[in-house]
Amino acid sequence: MKPVADLSFEDALRELEQVVGQLEGGAVDLEKSIAIYERGAELKKHCEAKLAQAQARIEQITLAENGQPDGTAPFDAQ
Repeated sequence: MKPVADLSFEDALRELEQVVGQLEGGAVDLEKSIAIYERGAELKKHCEAKLAQAQARIEQITLAENGQPDGTAPFDAQ
């Protein structure tokens, strides 16, 4: 099993979906469920961090008065 920090967003999300499926299925013993849950919490945190990094990199195009693009500005979600 790869360390969570080494996973891409897509790989972490896929594994997180598998974790949720295993836990929802209920066919895992208690000790394994706890380990799976802990891994899932790490994966969730990793995915959230990756999304925050991506959001920080998004830029929006700014337009000059004549309607032509004249640069970029940091993304503001609000």
